Amino acid sequence: MASSKSKQPRKQRKMIFTTPLHKKRKLFNARLSTELQITHGVKRLPIVNGDTVLILRGQYKGIEGEVSLVDTKSIRIHIQGAEREKADGSTVMYPIHPSNVEITVLNLKDSLRKELIERLSKEEVRLKAEMLEKMEEEEF
Repeated sequence: MASSKSKQPRKQRKMIFTTPLHKKRKLFNARLSTELQITHGVKRLPIVNGDTVLILRGQYKGIEGEVSLVDTKSIRIHIQGAEREKADGSTVMYPIHPSNVEITVLNLKDSLRKELIERLSKEEVRLKAEMLEKMEEEEF
């Protein structure tokens, strides 16, 4: 994703809207629940279909459901259980931004996702070790 150094909201919005879809995918990171953070050693992962998430903000706060659709173009996810009724009586899933949810159950059917978790957890461990070394050097 092209990084914008501008603080102007107009340019920030333009950057998000004009970003190519393959780079927009990085905007789908959501934090993991504390249990998953401990077991996998990762704080955030991109949301995929089949993950179970808990909605933390907004009108549907507290609802836990499975992700049924990931809309890359509009940077929204659709969750089973977060539905609203239209004027004609039919129900539609309400789009929610990925930053407003927490992943509670991971969908680990994809081998590439397992490799991603392993790679990120090793990186986290390495970064924490480097931080501890720096802190010890500063003390002496």
